[in-house]
Amino acid sequence: MEPLRQVEGVVAAMDRMDVDTDQIIPKQFLKRVERTGYGAFLFNDWRYRTDGSPDPDFELNCPELQGARILVAGRNFGCGSSREHATWALHDYGFRAVIAPSFADIFLSNCYQTGIVPVQLPEEQVGDLIHRAQVVGYRATVDLEGLEVRGEDGFRTSFDLDSFRRHCLMEGLDDIGLTLEHEADIARYERERSLKPSWAA
Repeated sequence: MEPLRQVEGVVAAMDRMDVDTDQIIPKQFLKRVERTGYGAFLFNDWRYRTDGSPDPDFELNCPELQGARILVAGRNFGCGSSREHATWALHDYGFRAVIAPSFADIFLSNCYQTGIVPVQLPEEQVGDLIHRAQVVGYRATVDLEGLEVRGEDGFRTSFDLDSFRRHCLMEGLDDIGLTLEHEADIARYERERSLKPSWAA
């Protein structure tokens, strides 16, 4: 994971509720063993027509939204099955923050493990932000240090984030990274344990 202090960039608005993980990354694309390569299939069934051509009516197919780093959507984002591939796909596509009124619990946990900032805001504020993001190329900043969301047009609001999760995002630490912070202690324990007779282990 890369350390995150701020996520600044174009905002992609998805005015939809209950966006489930099977829509975020459909099941037929779950055959890869790496975390990368899923971005091409993000929202595949919505992004493409049956003939494989891009659907111009789908939000993310707007040319001005290519490279968007912030996604704002309706409540209960990431519901459905507990596939961590959903956050891998969002991250691989380029999103580093998702703003919604609420998230499914497992999806929320997977965001922290993938390096995506999940920002929960009141439904009215999310609706306001979705409305503002209808302006093509609308930009905003998700500030982890100040715990604020700031839009280029003056939109400004604070958000809450668990202090431990915030620390991990800002330092770029997933569960493996947290374990490796204690690498010296683990190595010392292993050395000392190897010197003990087997019956004393």
